[in-house]
Amino acid sequence: MVIEYALVLIKPDGVKKSLTGNVLTKLSQTGCHIIGSKVLKVSRELASEHYRHLKDKPFFESVIDYIQGKTFGGAPFDRVFAFVYKGENAIAKLREIVGATNPESAEPTTIRGSYGRIAKNGTMENVVHCSSDTTDAKREIQLWFGPNELTEEIYPTKKETVTEEKTIWA
Repeated sequence: MVIEYALVLIKPDGVKKSLTGNVLTKLSQTGCHIIGSKVLKVSRELASEHYRHLKDKPFFESVIDYIQGKTFGGAPFDRVFAFVYKGENAIAKLREIVGATNPESAEPTTIRGSYGRIAKNGTMENVVHCSSDTTDAKREIQLWFGPNELTEEIYPTKKETVTEEKTIWA
């Protein structure tokens, strides 16, 4: 039994189409469990780091605009739902339900096959992201979540004193 972790994002097109419940219902079929979740606006820095492997591609800027929701006119579609899933062979199970990256190649019963599309401007609106392997999962989870945002410790942590300005409730 191999326990794995994976990052799953419901992207701005999934938010715009109100697919969050549908996506979570389909993902629950894997038997994997959510150990972290949040809704956030994606900064350019986070988007660029997440998609760093595409940095030299001609479509890099459109991918950054897409994940930041700019493609959909901004608020309220400028956010993503981020989840960390845990389970036995989680990545393979989740990716099977998610489907092929290109929605036109995805099986019709998968999330991307059911809800994704290639927009008229060529943007691949594939609704969700799912980690592709354990190496990517670790990098992505540590990029999108802090250790205190998960219900259990999944990677080694350390204590560090950090002084920073933060916004608090008035």
